[in-house]
Amino acid sequence: MPNTFFGLTIGTTGMYGANIGINTTAHNITNTETEGYSRQIVEKRADSALRANNKYGMIGTGVTVTNISQQRDEYYDEKYRSNNTLSGYYSAQEYYMHSIEDYFNEVRLEGFNSNFNSFNDALQELAKDPSSLTARTQANSFAQNFCEYVNSMNTSMEQLQESVNFEIKTMADQINSYAAQIAGMTKQINTLEVTGGTANDLRDQRNLLIDKLSNIVDIDVEEHVVGQDSVGVTSYTVMIGDSVLVDTYNWNTLNVVPRQEKYNQSDIDGLYDLEWPSGQRFQGLHNGGRVQALFEVRDGNSEQYFNGTASGTAGDTTITVTDTSINKLEQIHLAEQGIITIGNKEYTYNGFRVTQDDDGKFVYEFALDNELVKDYDEAEVRVGESISYKGITYYMQQLDEFTRVFAQKYNDIHKQGVDLKNRPGLDYFNSKNRVSGENYTFEYSEDEENDGILVSTKTGAFKVEDEDKNYGSYYFMTAKGFGVTKQVYDDPDRIVTATNVVDGEANNDIAYKIIDLRDDQTMFRQGTPAGFLQSLIAELGVDAHKAKSFDQNQKDIVSNIDNQRLSVSGVDIDEEAMNLVRYQNTYNLSAKVISTMDELYDRLINWMAV
Repeated sequence: MPNTFFGLTIGTTGMYGANIGINTTAHNITNTETEGYSRQIVEKRADSALRANNKYGMIGTGVTVTNISQQRDEYYDEKYRSNNTLSGYYSAQEYYMHSIEDYFNEVRLEGFNSNFNSFNDALQELAKDPSSLTARTQANSFAQNFCEYVNSMNTSMEQLQESVNFEIKTMADQINSYAAQIAGMTKQINTLEVTGGTANDLRDQRNLLIDKLSNIVDIDVEEHVVGQDSVGVTSYTVMIGDSVLVDTYNWNTLNVVPRQEKYNQSDIDGLYDLEWPSGQRFQGLHNGGRVQALFEVRDGNSEQYFNGTASGTAGDTTITVTDTSINKLEQIHLAEQGIITIGNKEYTYNGFRVTQDDDGKFVYEFALDNELVKDYDEAEVRVGESISYKGITYYMQQLDEFTRVFAQKYNDIHKQGVDLKNRPGLDYFNSKNRVSGENYTFEYSEDEENDGILVSTKTGAFKVEDEDKNYGSYYFMTAKGFGVTKQVYDDPDRIVTATNVVDGEANNDIAYKIIDLRDDQTMFRQGTPAGFLQSLIAELGVDAHKAKSFDQNQKDIVSNIDNQRLSVSGVDIDEEAMNLVRYQNTYNLSAKVISTMDELYDRLINWMAV
């Protein structure tokens, strides 16, 4: 026969179980709007029965709560994070492509076409009366306005590149912060779970950090029970590519390292690279998420990077590169001093110069800071990386290419004649030496002519002393330094409008040749100068629209997946209200059991004196 008071124990377990259910339901309800929270449920089973030496066999002992578990689906977690990585990638692209588009926006009054057309209108007026000082001064002013607009576009690109560069540093700091928090929470979780139970709320917080991290960079997460016995201790690993970010209680920190040298001529100083503590470079262009988009937007060159093959002898401090990808002067965007990768070895070069072989292909000679460590035979050579994306670097290079081609065509015609005082024509458009601040003379010195040098940085081993003029190739013409030659701007009489002045000052044959450049279909692959700019703006518009479309589509996908995930882990207020009533009834009925048993014991003990 069972113990007379056993019913009290059974009723008590029911009240305890219902009370835990009510508390868990209350916890769910109060966290309905908590980001990352997963609905918790009470898992119960019948408590261990007692054997009774009677014909009815076993006697139930009530209910026991085995666990309070969170409702999550790992499939949806993985699906959400992989798509959230893409969302972060497209979101960053959309934001910065929209910013670039804003700078190139043709709707603005002082856009490319407005400035370019005003300059050409001023040339038309000058051609009508070449001797007019007013017309000459006006032509100079509109030319300088056009140059300054190109300068401002380049400055805007530099500022945007600096902004992206700073965000790369911010993202690295954010990754480091998340890694430290994840490792810390893993330690707390294991400390609590080793004694039994599940640290649901801490796990939710850790999963939320993982979700946020997945937006920044592509990650792989693995959790394994430590040892053969399930004692509540797990190892928790977060990987970025092949590198470990978090290893249970330990984490690696990304270091932000400013580049000492440039890859591209127009890049700002101190662009950031990321490195692991071991010194291994973080492959920002291949690790997905917002970080990859930032690197692509900042450095994207549409695969227009320098590469070729070279042979060299160990101990040499120069190397010659042939079969290069760049065989047009206007497309040379190498920094004057930078990093060149030969095979798998990086070298710092302090200057380079360019000649041509018998087939007209460019031959580059780089002067290195250090000797070659081994012999190279047709080794692969590159400066920078091939990035298929059209980022800030690409558009800066396009601006440089425009100024070089346009300025050279214009200057070649301008130097065919004489100015108002019968002096030989000067370069009309120019750039400035970064050291001396002087305008270049876009000609070759006698030594360069003799050596067949097309381009020389005149730095490092190729430095030239005491030249009678500031000789330079159009490699030095950039959108940043684009301007009217100072001598011409200060003295409008230096503007060339005629081949000679024998027929009088009103001669204007050169002026009309210059005006004809406006409609020169052969100047650019895209046609006229205006065609080049319009094509560039149209290209940017397509890229920006594509980025916006991809961003919105990916956001919709992530939202749908998140809804699917919430259907499993989200808190439903109506369902929790039903649970609350259900647990309340259970609690009341269990209390009724105890009350009933109390009456029975009262009758048995007090009334029957048993």
